[in-house]
Amino acid sequence: MTYAVIRVRGTLNVKPGIKDTLKMLRLTRVNHCVIVPRTDVFDGMLKKAKDYITWGEVDPETVEALLRNRCFLEGGIKLSDDHVKKNSSYKGIKELAVAIAEGKVDHRELDWAQPVFRLSSPLKGYKGIKRPVTTGGSLGYRGKDINEIVNRMV
Repeated sequence: MTYAVIRVRGTLNVKPGIKDTLKMLRLTRVNHCVIVPRTDVFDGMLKKAKDYITWGEVDPETVEALLRNRCFLEGGIKLSDDHVKKNSSYKGIKELAVAIAEGKVDHRELDWAQPVFRLSSPLKGYKGIKRPVTTGGSLGYRGKDINEIVNRMV
C-alpha cells in the first residue's frame, strides 16, 4: 500500500523542523505530489507536516493517470509505454502503476523518472487550506478520498 502526498500550503512562517520534513519528502512547492510507501518512518513524517499537506491511500487507476499525464523523463519528455518496457521489467504504464500502488516498486527509485509530480490546482479548488479534512478543510489524512482530489488536479 502506498500514499499519495500533496502539498497544500505555502512556505510562509513554516517552522524549521516542518520545513526540513517537507524538503525530505521533496514537497518544495504547492500542488507538488509524491508517492511514498506506507512505513512507520513516513507515517511520522506525514504526521509532523500534517498542517501543510494532505495524503491518503492511492489506487492503481490514479497512479496510472499520474504516470501518463504528469510523469516526465530527463529533458521534459513524457513517460511512454515503450520507455517503461525498455527500462524496466514491466510491459507498460498500467502494469507499473499497479506495482507502485501495491508497494512492490518505489516510484522514487525509478532513476529515469522524476520523483515529483507537478500538478495543477484542483478543479473547484480546495475546501479550506487552514482546517483539517475532519472539520471540512483540506489538510491531513483523507484515506481513499485522495484519489478524487488527485484526479481533479491531473
